[in-house]
Amino acid sequence: MARPKKSSMQDIADRLGVSKNAVSLALSGKKGVSESVRQLVKQTAQEIGYIPPKTSTQKEESSSNILLLVPERIISHEDREHFRFFHDMLWILEETVRDHGYNAVIVRIDRHMEQHLELPKLYEDVSHIGVVLFGIIAKPYARMIWETGVPLVMLDSYYRDLHCAAAVSANTEGAESVVRLLIEQGHKRIGFIGPANLTTSHEERWFGYWRAMREAQLQIDDRYILLDADDFDEKKNEQEIGEFLDRIMNTDDLPDAFFCGNDRIALLLIRRLRALNIAVPQQVKVTGFDGLEQACLPDSGVYATITVDKKQLCEAAVRLLLDGYGQKREAIKWTVAGQIWSSF
Repeated sequence: MARPKKSSMQDIADRLGVSKNAVSLALSGKKGVSESVRQLVKQTAQEIGYIPPKTSTQKEESSSNILLLVPERIISHEDREHFRFFHDMLWILEETVRDHGYNAVIVRIDRHMEQHLELPKLYEDVSHIGVVLFGIIAKPYARMIWETGVPLVMLDSYYRDLHCAAAVSANTEGAESVVRLLIEQGHKRIGFIGPANLTTSHEERWFGYWRAMREAQLQIDDRYILLDADDFDEKKNEQEIGEFLDRIMNTDDLPDAFFCGNDRIALLLIRRLRALNIAVPQQVKVTGFDGLEQACLPDSGVYATITVDKKQLCEAAVRLLLDGYGQKREAIKWTVAGQIWSSF
């Protein structure tokens, strides 16, 4: 005889025509839904025999699992440059969790789940003491996880208006050091490319660029600045960079160098420059951030980058969670310094 299907929050959401997030807020007693919706959700839960999972506090004594929520797109082979970087970091994170005596349960968040704010099934089915949200994920999804009340730490990305613990690279300081290096090499006309509209990391790296240029009393030419992108699609990004270069080339006045918000952008820029028969780094020096393996190859064209200390980042994230900062609803940020690498 088949076992009866266990009722879930999604069943309640489907019956009432509300989001799963609204059901979670109603059942946990948190703000974000009206009192009438809260009562309706509780009544429906009772009618269908929904049994809520143990709270994170109840789990702490019995569970040894930590959920690692990973957006599908950052470990996709489609993003060739970033795949190895995030793949290595994910396994370092898994190893770090094990070194502290816990089990790492890797949970993939696909694009549909991210867009439609769907919690993974394992989130309810696997008892856990907390969550590490790995990499860049849409803000509404990060907020949904935060609102469930689970101890939460974000790794390699964060949002300023989402008050939770985060372990991130020292973005501003790293960017500043690379731009200072270019200035020390005698470059004065330095451009910036990075989607500051999409992530806090690129926004902070833009600020590091700005601070180094201001300190050296160098003018920032708007023609050499590209701060926006539609998304993280590689083809779209390369097209945007190509159109940006076309606008500059129309003035026949290329800058001496570029600082790019990450190595992936730097490599796309170099590809477009070389397609225009512009020698890199002889005519234009291109720098980045992350220390991707491809960027550090002799023929990559990348002049300098910041190598990210992946092991220390993962250790910081796990320590924040295990030391109780993940359950605080406070904007706690642990920054990890990288090291400058240069081909010269």
